[in-house]
Amino acid sequence: MTASDLSMEGIYREFYPKILRYIRSRISRQEAEDLCSAVLLKIQKGLAGFDPRKASLSTWIFTITRNAVTDYFRTRRVEEELSEEIAAAEDPAEGLMEEEALEELAAALEKLPTRECDIIILHYYTGISLKEIAARMGMSYSNLKLIHGKALSRLRQWLS
Repeated sequence: MTASDLSMEGIYREFYPKILRYIRSRISRQEAEDLCSAVLLKIQKGLAGFDPRKASLSTWIFTITRNAVTDYFRTRRVEEELSEEIAAAEDPAEGLMEEEALEELAAALEKLPTRECDIIILHYYTGISLKEIAARMGMSYSNLKLIHGKALSRLRQWLS
């Protein structure tokens, strides 16, 4: 698809299955379709500002999709953590400290390369085993463990 052929109908036909497949590989089937719809709306809203000189259409669409999945995990985890911590906290300042820690963690995750961030999110936020993540990402288990360890080391360093 070229930049001159940009129509939402054409984008939908070509990219919907790819977007949905990517999202389904990272979150539950039930929520994948809702997130896919949200991604398509973002694409539609941003289509007028798309500049083919900066990136290809597929790269632009994949970036929107990847960011939506990252935001999904970030907001979902923050909401879960905050609600549990605030309900149990006797001191409101403790809840604020937890929120700040989560914000620091989210900022540190954004610094990681995409693949490392995906591994951390899939393992710790969704509870998927490293072996299953390796299979999903088409990597050997030993390579994934090495990348996982390096990502954790970086996060510890940035958060200390």
